[in-house]
Formats: sequence, C-alpha cells, structure tokens
Amino acid sequence: MGVIAKGAKCNVDGCTNDGVRSLNTTKVENAGVEVNSVGKKTVLCKPHYKEYKKGSKDDRDLERARYDKF
Repeated sequence: MGVIAKGAKCNVDGCTNDGVRSLNTTKVENAGVEVNSVGKKTVLCKPHYKEYKKGSKDDRDLERARYDKF
C-alpha cells in the first residue's frame, strides 16, 4: 500500500489537501513548486500537481524527445 492510499496530505507549504500523486522531490523543486518534504518523494494534491505539470513541461518535452525514434 502506498502513501497516497494511506491518506497522505500535500507537502506544499500551507496546503492541507489530500495527496493525489507522489513524485520525486528534486523534480518538483526544479519545476518551481515550494515543498517542505525532506525525503525522496513528495506528495502533491490535484491543484499543485497541475502547477508542477505546467512548471516542468519543457523538461518533460526534452526527456520525451530523447527517446523518440528517427
């Protein structure tokens, strides 16, 4: 059973919503989302996950392009 199923809360400062996704902490911080997590994983609620996706769009596009076939 994962942390989301156990009812983990969002790790963003000042947010008390239930978590929806668990992501790598360094990737979340690089996307510009302020978190107060000290471990490898960060739990995000739905609005903050959307903010993470917007902030990491360029990085995800580059990562995806690395595996495209020519």
